[in-house]
Amino acid sequence: MTSRSFPRSLSSRTALTALAVLPLLGAAPLQAAPVPTLDPCAIALSPHRGGTAADREILRWQTHTREADRSLPYLERLGWAYVAKARASLDYGYYTLAEQTADCLQATAPGAPEALLLRAHALHNLHRFREAEALARELVARRGLAYDYGLLGDLLMEQGQLEGAVSAYEQMMALRPSPEAYARAAHLRWLHGDLEGAIEAMRMALRGADPRAPEAAAWYAVRLGHYLWQAGDASAAAALATEALALQPDYPPALMLRGRLLLGQGRAEEALPSLTRAAAQAPLPEYLWMLAEALGVAGRAQDAGRAEAELMRRGATDDPRTLSLYLASTHRDPASALRLARRELAARRDAHTLDAVAWALYAAGQQQAARVTLAEALSCGVADARLYLHAAVLAGTPAEAHSWLQRARPLAAMLLPSEQARLDGLRQALDRAASTANQHLVAHPMAANGRPGDLPDLKQSPQP
Repeated sequence: MTSRSFPRSLSSRTALTALAVLPLLGAAPLQAAPVPTLDPCAIALSPHRGGTAADREILRWQTHTREADRSLPYLERLGWAYVAKARASLDYGYYTLAEQTADCLQATAPGAPEALLLRAHALHNLHRFREAEALARELVARRGLAYDYGLLGDLLMEQGQLEGAVSAYEQMMALRPSPEAYARAAHLRWLHGDLEGAIEAMRMALRGADPRAPEAAAWYAVRLGHYLWQAGDASAAAALATEALALQPDYPPALMLRGRLLLGQGRAEEALPSLTRAAAQAPLPEYLWMLAEALGVAGRAQDAGRAEAELMRRGATDDPRTLSLYLASTHRDPASALRLARRELAARRDAHTLDAVAWALYAAGQQQAARVTLAEALSCGVADARLYLHAAVLAGTPAEAHSWLQRARPLAAMLLPSEQARLDGLRQALDRAASTANQHLVAHPMAANGRPGDLPDLKQSPQP
């Protein structure tokens, strides 16, 4: 997603080391040990290691901050250096370090808007949307800069408040047309089913990208690649993946796009190096699931099992929504799938979280409630292959299922191999049902007003 709210695990070694600076305390019998107070400045300035450009920026601003006795401008730059590292590596423990830096800023300069913006941005990417929204609204009320409105729009969009997000983004665009504003416009257009408009806006974002910020440009290229792939231009999407990797070498989203394009073309063996590299650098549940599927298609069942085991190990913490979809799709644990999806829905009511809830309801045998929830997910007009597949499976009549299949089939290459197989299986089942019904009508013409009963009726049902 364009706002780049990502899985929220505390996985970076730097973050874990920083939070381990406190001495271990032994608890006296029948008496709780006192909880030590964490010093956010000590955490933000804890020794950092690494050899990338992003690492060097962190080290640079740590040094300046120490030498200048925690000067506000240097602390602010340190915080955004942690954000840049999180974006480049997809190691979201660095957002926790950015949050700690914001707390250090707040302690150094109470009420500083720089601290509010940095903290709100970190909380957004840690999926603490309501906390971040309160800070964004305070920033809009106090100063109303373009980035304040952009952040507020991102947070409202994550929570399913699209009208409010549109209003905030319009304010952002009016104050400062920029690549960041164009990228947000592109995502909103895509969510409303305007693929052509999304491509146009994302091209503007990529053209205007700051050459001093290669990660942002790489992100725009990857998103544009996805849009063009959806529009049927896989070769242009592949070229954009290459462009993104030239801007940001070994960039996990670009590696994933390249691998998915190859996998969608039935070239699993060729896809594996890119998918493996992406999952090794950023072991996100979404990436691990894609890798497991590719390994399965390539006949490497044991390696696929290891990828799935890692997905199961990390999923509940890193990305509950993806783990829910996986559990529901594989029928491994429908009850846990529903619990995870509903928990996620409490924080973010966007189309894809609603879809995860609907799919978990279906796996748990609550088909009517699943249809109602999926209808809400589809109501914004988003064109998404997985949502279309789920709508076809949940359809109330063969005609409705066929309609959704017709929408899904041009996008089938964007699905997981197992989802493509489900799509093909459903199409074949509908064809068989139609053939049987036609044979029945030939033999019994008076049955022409009847309806095949292989799919249940769509009736009103309770909300999930």
